[in-house]
Amino acid sequence: AYGRLADDIENEVDIDSRLYYAYLEKKDFLIEDLDFRFGRQFISTTAGASLMDGVNFDYTFNDNYHATIYGGGDVTYYEGYTVDANGIWGVEVGGFFLEGALDTNLSYLQKWEDGVLGMELIGFDASYDWNGKLWVYNETQWDYLSDRLSYELVGAKYRFDQPFTLRLEYLYSLPVFSSTSIYSVFAVEDYEEILVEGTWMVQPGIQTFARYWREIYDEYDDANVFEVGIEKLRTGKFSGYVSGIVRQDDDGQDMNGVKVRAGYLFMPQFEAGVGAEVDVMEREIAFYDTDDPDQDDTTNTRVWVYGTYDFTDKISLEGKFERIESDLWDYYNRGRVRLNLLF
Repeated sequence: AYGRLADDIENEVDIDSRLYYAYLEKKDFLIEDLDFRFGRQFISTTAGASLMDGVNFDYTFNDNYHATIYGGGDVTYYEGYTVDANGIWGVEVGGFFLEGALDTNLSYLQKWEDGVLGMELIGFDASYDWNGKLWVYNETQWDYLSDRLSYELVGAKYRFDQPFTLRLEYLYSLPVFSSTSIYSVFAVEDYEEILVEGTWMVQPGIQTFARYWREIYDEYDDANVFEVGIEKLRTGKFSGYVSGIVRQDDDGQDMNGVKVRAGYLFMPQFEAGVGAEVDVMEREIAFYDTDDPDQDDTTNTRVWVYGTYDFTDKISLEGKFERIESDLWDYYNRGRVRLNLLF
């Protein structure tokens, strides 16, 4: 089980307590290799994802293949994680082929709202690993009700003989709204992105990287973004990264920014650190024509400090304070304290 007890002591943000998942699980239910879950659980397939109150059957056969069927109440995020008349059900089948090098899955999902079919989605994903050097992957989601492609991710990653990897990736995304929503009748904007990334492992625990991605919009001018940096992975007490970012577009939003984070393990139970993103754009665009363009919550600068203390293996306390500069709010300060209990 996992949940959250939360409140905003300044009464600035409407934040509620939530139960994310709580379920009973039985392996080898009735027959061998049939797993059963009952309760609140997170469902994730290429066809779609949701938090569900229901049942999930997952059957593995011939070692390499599986079939999953699930159904129950759709727990809606914006309704405070409570179940109403909404429902969800779906299936997924998949397996490993070519001696385990090829992994494929085909999935189907329906969401119902007050007895009306709101979403019907089909998903397909596949990945192929060639001799541990070339990894090719794909995720496709088709909006069957609207008869259009809603999500596509195609990529490849190559591991050279030297400690160098190269990744190429293409992303296409189009929002999917329920057929019962007023937004389903409005035109929506898609988003596309092309990414090229190279990573060089200088020595164990230290790597440098360079990335280029092109952001492709319908209503905005396209943007070219370049990032070069170095990262210290955690192998001891210190971890962190620093990188420089150059953003170029014709909307007058050219930016030269920097990202930096440093964390230190002061003792086995306590870690603390600082971070900053200065002149680095994080854009939240208006997806449909009815949106007020003045509600763009694009942020350009974030500065934060954080700390984590582990009382036991199952109890930890996290704290974070950050200052954020936003086109909408000029700037604001936000603090968070979270107690984690595992049971």
